[in-house]
Amino acid sequence: MIKEFKTKEKGYHPFIIEDGWQLAKLNYTEEQHINNISHLDVHLETDEVFVAIAGKAVLIAAEIVNNEPQFELEPMRINQIYNIPKGVWHNIAMEEGSEVLIAEKSNTHIADFEHLALSDSKRKELEILVKGKLELLII
Repeated sequence: MIKEFKTKEKGYHPFIIEDGWQLAKLNYTEEQHINNISHLDVHLETDEVFVAIAGKAVLIAAEIVNNEPQFELEPMRINQIYNIPKGVWHNIAMEEGSEVLIAEKSNTHIADFEHLALSDSKRKELEILVKGKLELLII
């Protein structure tokens, strides 16, 4: 009756996919390191809920103004719930050892996402902003 789920493997792992919703775990991967954030994602059919459960992470949101992303960043406090509404561009910058739970509409990872590649100048801007936010986090 009771099911237990664990994963320490790097990357994104949806482990409960039910009718209408899913729960996933994102474990640190090199792609999520601030030096490697190269794009933003958007979901048009679902909000996405994030909860940092270990390590240091910064939630990145962006609004597109004049074809350029304008960033809003939030250092993720452990066990605090954050929501990214549908239609908002986003990503997560993580340090090694970070773990984040993600709740969203079922199969979002398969069918409901678009990517926006970041220019080199926007990647550099984002890197500087995130590093400043990571310094604010205390584990």
